[in-house]
Amino acid sequence: MTVPGGRSAATGGKAARRGCGGATHWQQRADVVVIGTGVAGLVAGLAAHRRGRKVIVLNKVPEQTGSTATGYAQGGIAVVLPGTDDSVDAHVADTIAAGGGLCDAEAVQSIVADGYRAVRDLVRDGARFDEAVPGRWAMTREGGHSRRRIIHSGGDATGAEVQRALDQAARVLDIRADHVAVRVLRDDAAVTGVLVLNADGPGIVHAPAVILATGGLGHLYAATTNPEASTGDGIALALWAGVPVSDIEFVQFHPTMLFDGHTAGRRPLITEALRGEGARLVDSQGDPVTLGVHPMGDLAPRDVVAAAIDARLKATGDPCVYLDARHLTGVADRFPTVTAACLQAGVDPAREPIPVVPGAHYSCGGVVTDVDGRTALPGLFAAGEVARTGMHGGNRLASNSLLEGLVVGGRAGRGAADHAAAAGPSRAAAPERLTVEALARRELQTAMSRDASVVRDAEGLTHLRDVLASATTRPLRTRSDFEDAALTLTARAVAVAALQRAESRGCHHRGDHPDTDPARAVSGAVDLDENGLVGLKVRAGACC
Repeated sequence: MTVPGGRSAATGGKAARRGCGGATHWQQRADVVVIGTGVAGLVAGLAAHRRGRKVIVLNKVPEQTGSTATGYAQGGIAVVLPGTDDSVDAHVADTIAAGGGLCDAEAVQSIVADGYRAVRDLVRDGARFDEAVPGRWAMTREGGHSRRRIIHSGGDATGAEVQRALDQAARVLDIRADHVAVRVLRDDAAVTGVLVLNADGPGIVHAPAVILATGGLGHLYAATTNPEASTGDGIALALWAGVPVSDIEFVQFHPTMLFDGHTAGRRPLITEALRGEGARLVDSQGDPVTLGVHPMGDLAPRDVVAAAIDARLKATGDPCVYLDARHLTGVADRFPTVTAACLQAGVDPAREPIPVVPGAHYSCGGVVTDVDGRTALPGLFAAGEVARTGMHGGNRLASNSLLEGLVVGGRAGRGAADHAAAAGPSRAAAPERLTVEALARRELQTAMSRDASVVRDAEGLTHLRDVLASATTRPLRTRSDFEDAALTLTARAVAVAALQRAESRGCHHRGDHPDTDPARAVSGAVDLDENGLVGLKVRAGACC
């Protein structure tokens, strides 16, 4: 057995238990290290490779399939196409309207305006999109959008197609499966490399540039639409490296996660595009869920719809609401992924409404970067869901995630390549023996689902903070140790930020502060202080 990248895994079981302390067992060098293999990570790695840099891409799971949120994305890519009735200004306006007053308008403008070029590059790398007629992409509409500007592939399998195309293009890259990045290493001035745990034990990849593209934090919660790998890794890696995160209290709950009787683990998503085509949200009595809540009804921004469902469930005591698509034609052909998931759960969407609940879906905040993915630490970049560029503010507009990953991923890759060329080779020092603070994962997920879900309040968040403070210290020996520690630190960041934001804004709903406070239209940043505790300070604008 060999680990991709050429290292023997014959001693995997014993070596993996040696832990990450003192001497490391192997060392390698690169110009750029990318952590993550979703859309942002692979686009970044390809961009750096095309600039002539030596790139190593780390993937913590043993195999690629099913490891990224990109692969599960159903809805599509929001992009303004030439020759339509759409415009960059209209897309920017919709994005800012959804963002709860916290979007960076310049960042939104920059990313949206670059979208069509980024999609063309993706097509160059082999991606194919559904066509309405030969030569013209089919477009649909999703919640919060004023136009039909969502391109898609395979109906509701856009992410799978994007992942397929990028996996194919990325065969030129040195991708290391089963390699867990457990620390970003730095000196007083800049990044020097990454501490990695693989089957041969701990090792160092020396590199002057590192790109975090680790995805989200959905497994902070008991049930999520995210893959198993979404454990807040990049948030924790940045905080441990002394880099702030911002807007981390804004966890978006997708309104329509399939309710199949299971309450834990990754649950199937029911794409927003179904509502874009006319499916209706109703309760167990057949009454509309969003009537009178928002002018856009079922196509209101996700935070509005999720909160409306949450309120209806609490009022009725029902376990779920329903998405009724029975009046639509061609659902099985247009939405094969949704149809398959429903049928597997025993629901035929052509004959009965689909049971749905809100589910933890997307982190609107993250590691503070500029629109090119640069953080405050020279040599450290972030792109995709892990980054906070200012694009999403307090609530991400549907299908803007793949767009941002494509645009900022490419920019981060080019920026990291240029930084590495200017900085030259680096030398990272092996850290002292590492220990981590972690709470048992199930206990953490239960506490987060109870106290930091769709609607929070001070009492619950204070209780959550106390629960998280009971984390115990253990040696860092395995991927699970690392993930538990990353989840615990990320949960603390969410709890502190959510407690500090005593208002309701975007997808952060406080039951004890239901109104939006105009004085709080600024982003908060969470750092680690000298005692290792999460603290918060008010920041405005980007970091760099």
